[in-house]
Amino acid sequence: MSEDRLPSRSENFAEWYNQLVVRAELADYAPVRGCMVVRPYGWALWENIQAALDQRFKATGHVNAAFPMLIPMSFLEKEKAHVEGFSPELAVVTIGGGEKLEEPLVVRPTSETIIGHMYAKWIKSYRDLPVLINLWNSVLRWEMRTKLFLRTTEFYWQEGHTAHATAEEAQAETMQMLEIYADFAENVAAVPVVRGRKSESEKFAGALRSYSIEAMMGDTRALQAGTSHNLGENFARAFEIRYLDPANTLQYCWTTSWGLSTRFIGAIIMVHGDDQGLILPPRLAPHQVVIVPIHKNEQEKAVVGEAVEKLEAQLARFRLKVDRREGVTPGFKFNDWEMRGVPLRLEIGPKDVAQGTVTLARRDRPGKEGKQSVPVEGAAQAVGDQLEAMQASLFQRALEFRTAHTHQPTTYDDFKQALEAGWADVWWCGRGDCEAAIKEDTKATTRNIPLDQPSGGGTCIRCGASASERAIFARAY
Repeated sequence: MSEDRLPSRSENFAEWYNQLVVRAELADYAPVRGCMVVRPYGWALWENIQAALDQRFKATGHVNAAFPMLIPMSFLEKEKAHVEGFSPELAVVTIGGGEKLEEPLVVRPTSETIIGHMYAKWIKSYRDLPVLINLWNSVLRWEMRTKLFLRTTEFYWQEGHTAHATAEEAQAETMQMLEIYADFAENVAAVPVVRGRKSESEKFAGALRSYSIEAMMGDTRALQAGTSHNLGENFARAFEIRYLDPANTLQYCWTTSWGLSTRFIGAIIMVHGDDQGLILPPRLAPHQVVIVPIHKNEQEKAVVGEAVEKLEAQLARFRLKVDRREGVTPGFKFNDWEMRGVPLRLEIGPKDVAQGTVTLARRDRPGKEGKQSVPVEGAAQAVGDQLEAMQASLFQRALEFRTAHTHQPTTYDDFKQALEAGWADVWWCGRGDCEAAIKEDTKATTRNIPLDQPSGGGTCIRCGASASERAIFARAY
């Protein structure tokens, strides 16, 4: 392999991913172990993810706020399951201003506790409900094994926190947000997902019920791409979040939390990328279109440059980049933009100008298959059509890949073999000891129990006990 080429996905998927993140200038390793620097290209992708989600949150009545990153240790200790779940991952501040602090402060691993403290102050009456707040921030969890975007000590995300008068309202909110994540994943990121409920052992620390969207990566491993939690009354009781109902009776609130993080960038890379680099879905790509002018001398440069300016004006509604770099060849530019995953490349040289055409190359169709010559006058329509076609094609390709690598074994031996080649969709009894044994035998975990369940029942894939639900098992990031 030459230094210019990425490792092959089929030969070394992990190294392909590691090199691609750095070489496509999405992120780089920070001086602190496990942390990352998100570079401008990666941050532009994250900004587009933020915009797509923020629009959906606000359309459903949520508002943004900001809460502090330092949380008193005593807050976490109020919810026993919560602190037990997070204690191995906590970063704790014990000295401030050169003095030992009276109480240690935790750098937020998530914000349920500080939210609970403030909601208890703000919520007094049923008229104050529901409270629908979202945060855009970073959190810190002391990870032992890290990987850029997928699992870092500090990462960026949104975390929603809501309070409701009834259990039914909280459950409806939990499911609404799960569906918003699924809609974003499938219709914006072109990543097919399975919506489902987490098992008891896999649910969020302190939650009544947890739900997730799970996506299959290009190496068939699973990635938890977003989560939505019904916290029941657990945090409301711990933090005394109560309200007077219409009968003037004091009641505990029902709360939820939900989040999606920069790990979704990792999902986009691993679901869509190929041996040439990134393939970004058009609805999220920082640059949807790149124009590469081709010329050999100053005269051709002037002619092509004038045509490019007209083309720029015509394509103004798209996120557009014109590559006017000097000193590098068109071939270098083609490879560079392929690495960065720009959906469409437009090539225009003197012959194209003379013919009134431009060559359009689709990133998801390498070589001649993805190229076509279109009239300059109709370029905007052609670009729009191709971006939409590519968006749909990426989703369909990923869905077909997941379908081909999701197995429904009926014996435990077949189940273990299936997990070597992808996901296993099986009847499962739901017992924790059975789940732990499967994990010990296979290194696979329950990803979720899909919301879409067949009628009837079956027998557990491992223990043979009666089972009323099917679950997805897979090895995961």
